[in-house]
Amino acid sequence: MAGIQESEFIWKNGSFVKWADATTHVLTHALHYGTSVFEGIRCYEAEGGSAAFRLRDHMERLVRSARMVMMPLPYDASELTEAALETIRRNGLASCYIRPIAYRGYGAVGVNPSAAPTDVAIAVWPWDAYLGATALEQGIEVGISSWRQRSANAVPGAVKSSASYLNSGLANMEAVAHGYGEAVLLNEAGHVAEGSGENIFAVRDGVVSTPPLSDGVLEGLTRNSLIRIARDLGYTVRECSLVRTDLYVADELFFTGTAAELTPIRAVDGREVGKPGPVTRELQGKLFDAVYGRAPEYAEWLDRV
Repeated sequence: MAGIQESEFIWKNGSFVKWADATTHVLTHALHYGTSVFEGIRCYEAEGGSAAFRLRDHMERLVRSARMVMMPLPYDASELTEAALETIRRNGLASCYIRPIAYRGYGAVGVNPSAAPTDVAIAVWPWDAYLGATALEQGIEVGISSWRQRSANAVPGAVKSSASYLNSGLANMEAVAHGYGEAVLLNEAGHVAEGSGENIFAVRDGVVSTPPLSDGVLEGLTRNSLIRIARDLGYTVRECSLVRTDLYVADELFFTGTAAELTPIRAVDGREVGKPGPVTRELQGKLFDAVYGRAPEYAEWLDRV
C-alpha cells in the first residue's frame, strides 16, 4: 500500500487538468459527510495491447451507486468509459489503476446534500500489488475484526461509497495493529461478510463457497468474474452464508478484488490454512490469463485502450 505515483492529467467534469490542479474546496460536501461514490479498476499491459478489466461494468456500477444515493450524474456509463480510456492515453500509461469518483461538491453545509453540485473525476496512476509484493504468491494472514460490517439498512453494501470505507479503515487498522495483513468482517448476524476491501472465498472438499450479496457484501466484479471462471472450470460454486469456523476449517481461502486481484489467505486468527492450494492456484492462473488477454473466452471483459 505505497504512496501514489503521480501521473500528468486527471479528467474532471469533462476536461483534462494537470494533476496538481485537480483540487477541491475544504467545504466540499463529500469531505464532511461522505457523500461520494467511486470505483477501482485496473488496466493491464495485456497481450494485443493495454486493456482495462471490465471497465464498462465498473462504470455501470458507479451509475447504479449514484442512483441509489440520489446523486444526479451528468455522464452515463459510456461517456465515463471513454473518458477513462482517454485519461489513460493522455498519461501514456501501459498499465495503471483507475479511480473514477462522483461526489457532492461545494455549495451546501448540512447532512442533506441536495443543494450541492455533483463533481465527477477520473484519475489514473501506476500501481502494483495492493497487499504486498509476496501476497499473491505466498498468501497473507488475516484476523476476524471486532468491527462488524455495516448493516444493509444503514449503508448498504450494494453502494460503493466513501462513507462505507470508514468502517473498512477501522477494521484494517485493527488487523494491522494485531500483526495481520488484512481483516475479515462479520455482519451483525455473525455471518462472514468480506475483507476491508475484498470479497472472500472458501474451498472445502473441492467446493468453492462465497457469502451471498444478501449478507451485506459488495457486488464485486472480480468476485463475479471468479464465480464464472470457477464454474467454467467445472467447480461447484455456492453463494451461501458462512460463519467464522467455516474459515478455520477450510482447505483453501482467498480474497478477490480489483486491488487484491486473487490473493490467497494462509491463516485466520492464527489458525493455519496452509500454502495456496491447487484450486486457488488454478483459479488465480485463469484470472490472470483473463486480465492479460490470454483467455479468448473472456475477451469481452477487456476494454482496449
